[in-house]
Amino acid sequence: MLLIPAIDIKGGQCVRLRQGDLTSNITVFNTDPVAQAKHWVDLGAQRLHLVDLDAAKSGKPVNLAVIKKIISEFSDDVEIEIGGGMRTLERVEQVLDFGADYVVIGTAAVKAPGFLHDVCCQFGGSVIVSLDAKDGMVMTDGWTKTTGHSAVDLAQRFEGYGVDAILYTDISRDGMLTGCNVDATADLARHLSIPVIASGGIRDLEDIRKLLAVEDDGVTMAILGRSLYEGTLDFTEALKLVEESEGSED
Repeated sequence: MLLIPAIDIKGGQCVRLRQGDLTSNITVFNTDPVAQAKHWVDLGAQRLHLVDLDAAKSGKPVNLAVIKKIISEFSDDVEIEIGGGMRTLERVEQVLDFGADYVVIGTAAVKAPGFLHDVCCQFGGSVIVSLDAKDGMVMTDGWTKTTGHSAVDLAQRFEGYGVDAILYTDISRDGMLTGCNVDATADLARHLSIPVIASGGIRDLEDIRKLLAVEDDGVTMAILGRSLYEGTLDFTEALKLVEESEGSED
């Protein structure tokens, strides 16, 4: 199980949202995202999840300089995935050229599947699709519109395009520290042969234990956000739990 600290960047600062709300419920946890990245790397992170929240809203790479600096300083030590505003081939190519390992494509994948297909053709091996769902149905546009498609149906379609992983978020739990929807995440993973990344609501070590129990189903990674920043989950202890679990399987 790969545990991935999230660094959400808005206005050049490291913030966290509740249920994806970009207009309120915003908490600043660090005014220096580069220092925050160093903190997670120093604690043993193997991958970082960076999101340009301003770009996700406007489509313009507002925090590109900060993201580029994080990549330049830490890409030799950890894998880095970038999300937010990935709506053109040029933008995808730009961040990959900077040295990012993966791009995370969300709404654009759902609303413009032809674009996603082109991205997979040109940058195969570096593409993650983020699916945000409520009651199993995928939502878009800041979680305000339902697509009428189930997460399973879209994930299977995108797997056929050649995406490398599906990042699955239960939006009712994102940023709420109410516990990950492990059942829905595992059910999705069982319908796919590519890895599923769990996201949304992960609170404490008990959630990590529950995710480890479904790792064999294909839930092989987890994004950790507010739980790390508010201290309900100690990253070092979480890594230790994963290591112990892997050791017990040997």
